[in-house]
Amino acid sequence: MADTNHDLAVIGNGSIASLISSEGTHLWCCWPRLDGDPVFHGLLNTDETAGRFSVRLDGQVSATQRYLPNTAIVETILRDAQGNALRIVDICPRFKLYGRIFRPLMLVRRLEPMGLPRIKIVLHPGFTYGEHHPRPTMGSNHLNYAGPEFSLRLTTDLPLTHIVHESSFTLSRAGTLVLSADEPLDQAPETLFNQMFSETQTYWQNWVADLNIPFDWQEAVIRSAITLKLCCYDDTGGVVAALTTSLPEAPGSGRCWDYRFCWLRDSFFTIAALNRLSATRTMENFLGFVLDIVQSTAGGEIPPLYPIAPGMSEDEWFAPHLPGYNGDGPVRIGNAAATQRQNDAYGAIILSLAQLFVDQRLTVRGDAALYERLCPLGEMAARVALEPDAGIWEFRGRRAVHSFSAVMCWAAVSRLGLIAKAIGRDDEAADWTARANHLRDEIMSRIVTPGGWLSGVLDDEVCDASVLILPEIGFIQADSKEFLATLDMVEERLMVGGFVLRYEAPDDFGPPETAFLLCSFWYASALALAGRREKARELFERILAIRNHVGLLSEDWAPAGPDRPGQLWGNFPQTYSQVGLILCAMRLSRSWEDGLWRAS
Repeated sequence: MADTNHDLAVIGNGSIASLISSEGTHLWCCWPRLDGDPVFHGLLNTDETAGRFSVRLDGQVSATQRYLPNTAIVETILRDAQGNALRIVDICPRFKLYGRIFRPLMLVRRLEPMGLPRIKIVLHPGFTYGEHHPRPTMGSNHLNYAGPEFSLRLTTDLPLTHIVHESSFTLSRAGTLVLSADEPLDQAPETLFNQMFSETQTYWQNWVADLNIPFDWQEAVIRSAITLKLCCYDDTGGVVAALTTSLPEAPGSGRCWDYRFCWLRDSFFTIAALNRLSATRTMENFLGFVLDIVQSTAGGEIPPLYPIAPGMSEDEWFAPHLPGYNGDGPVRIGNAAATQRQNDAYGAIILSLAQLFVDQRLTVRGDAALYERLCPLGEMAARVALEPDAGIWEFRGRRAVHSFSAVMCWAAVSRLGLIAKAIGRDDEAADWTARANHLRDEIMSRIVTPGGWLSGVLDDEVCDASVLILPEIGFIQADSKEFLATLDMVEERLMVGGFVLRYEAPDDFGPPETAFLLCSFWYASALALAGRREKARELFERILAIRNHVGLLSEDWAPAGPDRPGQLWGNFPQTYSQVGLILCAMRLSRSWEDGLWRAS
């Protein structure tokens, strides 16, 4: 039976990542990098075998799945009616070796029998976005799958003929399956598994041990932190918005986008989450990615998104050989939003890189030369702040002067004042600050509606959840009468089924159908800032309750209706959702002093 939901676990190592169904099938894995060709693409293919790597238990009656505590190692247990069971352990090796992180292009599966289960191994990788599905060629202890640009090799100590012919056999002893580049292994599969498992488990446990986490909701924050780490591409420091493309935001909506890119607006929130977690090295790598964008900019406007590394085009096209999630397409490769004008990018860059001027933990620090590189971006922000753009929601059919974009431009100018002061340029700091104050007054005069709440578009009355973050960047106080009125507006007009929509007006594809989970996190955080903590905690707990079976979130949620249960939708796992969970938990949690040290 085809897997058609978001009950997925993720393994990865900073080079590649793979999404595994609750029954142990690899359904999505891009190779040889996070934005590469999906050798497993079962999420977007209605064929029940193509683009999948499954181990099936004859007569299966149940399946359970979990992460091993504080790791990115997945355990799946399948059971049959006779009391036999199969334990599957999936790892993507990552650990320190020779003074650096070892992150090979490799997926390792361990199959362990409990009783005498009969199993069938089905491995059908594909290439060129589902166009080619080669038959394997057999070697002495391996199978080779040759694609147009690269090949995959499966090395195993299990019977190759059963795999080639997809025939069931009795698993009487443990076996290992290693999928890697087309190179021979230098050790036996079982020996390799034992080493990779032990080293990878130790790496993740040590990484988690170094995190700063809140007292409450520790498990949820740890899982989101690991998942955020899995969305980071180590080679450049870039962070993808999600590991997938074209999982629709709502059924039949056509809202299918490629999220395997790095959006600049995500950078500020991602860096904030990593900073709160004390994941300093990961944060520094991402700051390096943003810094490289600034250093390579030759003037002019900055696009809103970038590939995580050279070699991936932003040009948008449809993949003709992939019908889509449950046949619900189209499947888009690339993202045309890269050509849009989104004026918030300048604020996102400067807000992010301001960390370099104040954080003494970092090995690369901001200096006068970097400040001077940022000044033209500040000038550009001041110039475009009140000009129309596509906005944070990337409308394809209209432009407006969006409040979020205008305020992020204000933030660019305001933070340059703080940066100038930090490096001792007091006169320039005063100038930037005066310009920021003038811009803020202009925005405020045009953003407040006759009803007293903050509009998503200047000189209009537009209900938009993006104004919820204005206190987060210092534009307005959370207890101001305008912001309190905005909180009431959101509850009255954007809250559906207990979750928050992005906006209420129809867009290029019609009225919004699903709640955007990040907006619900924004709302909970804003409620807390405004002193409505009990209401904020209730909403936060409601969001936690809809995480999938291993604690992960996608982008969107369709609340339950009279004839349907609630369901996760959108690309997966969504970085923004993980970041929102982390930041919201940090704000709402009791302190360690209150929760433990001074508890009575």
